[in-house]
Amino acid sequence: MLRKVIALAALGLAISAGPALAAGGAEAPKHVEFSFEGPFGQFDQAQLQRGYKVYREVCAACHGMNLVSFRNLGQKHGPFYDPKYPNPNDNPYVRAIAAEYQINDIDSETGDVIQRAASSADRFPDPYPNEPAARAGNGGALPPDLSVIIKARHHGPQYVYSILTGYENPPAGLNVTPGQYYNPYMLGDLTAFWTGDHHSVPVGGFIAMPPPLQPDGVTFDDGTRATVEQQAKDVVAFLAWASEPKMIERKQFGLAAMIYLVLLAGLVYASYRRIWRNVAH
Repeated sequence: MLRKVIALAALGLAISAGPALAAGGAEAPKHVEFSFEGPFGQFDQAQLQRGYKVYREVCAACHGMNLVSFRNLGQKHGPFYDPKYPNPNDNPYVRAIAAEYQINDIDSETGDVIQRAASSADRFPDPYPNEPAARAGNGGALPPDLSVIIKARHHGPQYVYSILTGYENPPAGLNVTPGQYYNPYMLGDLTAFWTGDHHSVPVGGFIAMPPPLQPDGVTFDDGTRATVEQQAKDVVAFLAWASEPKMIERKQFGLAAMIYLVLLAGLVYASYRRIWRNVAH
């Protein structure tokens, strides 16, 4: 009996102490609306092209997209889709983009590792040859692949946008270790780094990626002003497309399926009334 009382007392202390030890969290993502959201949302091709340019000139230095092929860029609803080229492998824009990248390959005659210009059938290459090299180039942190980053994060578009635009100077009393940056939208626990009032630990966390976007860091071909917010919104749209390039087709199929089911329900109900109209219930 005594053992049970002691065990229950210990459990009560653990439960009561839990909230006092809990800390951390992150700011809720910023409220940003995107054209592709909702059941009838569509990708803006001009925005996808701008987003690709941000990825190519900024993000691709550290992040790969090894689930996306260059030919996907020229598929229907893609950034560089052109109805004149139903086969995206024939799209000159796609072929020119692929040729800008170098792909590791094997010489079929000598077996040596060689580099060649990518073709439309190749996938986006990783910027690093392996994980240790990626970590060595980023202070020990491993840059995530961006192929499905939007689908892999809760509130994906808003979350990634908030991270890209949410870098802030650390509040007084927060000790930031070298190679780390404070971002209130990054989930973390800053208790161990906070020297202020322990009841007011700032939310957010540290991120190893320095602020990637700078005003006018890229030049958009359509003349759109390249603010940090604009670049972030465009690259998020591009990454959303990369995460689900068949999204528009899926929505269209879903709408057609709903219309079909409504019509089928009407026909079934009309048949029911016709067959059983003279039968007493």
